[in-house]
Amino acid sequence: MGYFLRTLQLLSTCVAISLVGSLDSWTVPTSTWSFVILCFCCLMTLIILIIESLALQYRFSFSWGDFLLCHACYLALFCLLVSIIYPTTYVQFLPCNPSRDRAIAATAFCFISTVSYATEAIWILGWPRTGDFTGYIGSLPFLLKMLETLVACVILPFISNPYLYMDHPLLVSCVAVYSICFILGIMTILLNLANYENWLPISSSMFHLVLSLLSVLLYIGALVLWPLYQFDEKFGGQPERSRDVSCQHRLTNYVCIWDQRLAVAILTAINLLIYVADLVYWAHHVSVGTEDQPGNS
Repeated sequence: MGYFLRTLQLLSTCVAISLVGSLDSWTVPTSTWSFVILCFCCLMTLIILIIESLALQYRFSFSWGDFLLCHACYLALFCLLVSIIYPTTYVQFLPCNPSRDRAIAATAFCFISTVSYATEAIWILGWPRTGDFTGYIGSLPFLLKMLETLVACVILPFISNPYLYMDHPLLVSCVAVYSICFILGIMTILLNLANYENWLPISSSMFHLVLSLLSVLLYIGALVLWPLYQFDEKFGGQPERSRDVSCQHRLTNYVCIWDQRLAVAILTAINLLIYVADLVYWAHHVSVGTEDQPGNS
């Protein structure tokens, strides 16, 4: 079952990559982002296929079952995001020609990848709970952290245009916030998968609480600064969409600049809410005294 699913994932992502790459749309941020995400999914699937073919998974110190479940959940959501964002921010702007047909076909194969990764996740959830699972994947902290990193990943293509922020140092700091919090989220998941949290000098719950508080404070700053400098005329912003030249006609084949600014503002607010939920969860753990004891190195 696993070999069949990964072969299907590999073939569908490879076809989607070839179709997206043939469209010569490297100047469109969301199209480039979709191409990179699909390449990442294909590469990760190929690596796992090689590892399991050579039975190398038994040499790893971390939980292989947790890793496979995390991989399947993440890549299913990544492909789902590409299946939604790619057609809505790029395909719909294309004229009716063979390029549009290839882009629609790429979306279809990406959706096939989504279904195959989701099927793998459901299949792994049905495995007996042996030593291959630590219980972290599927828990509320993991789901919140996964949502945080996914939303941050969606923000990335919209801030890939330097024109949006290079004129204001405070807007550059917002981009730094998105990048830093994304990296911290990925590192936290990896620490949990590898069971390295027991090596920390403080309790696991306190470590998560501090990270969540830091992320909330950083995102509050970004939520204030980004709309202020993007939409307030006093700070050089553009409050009305109709005044954006790129939004006044359909000659462009991508989302206009003002819509990109708005998308980042909305996604920032969404991610802040997720970080607040994460902060409340860990604050509750610490307050009721259920935090883990510091591990010994």
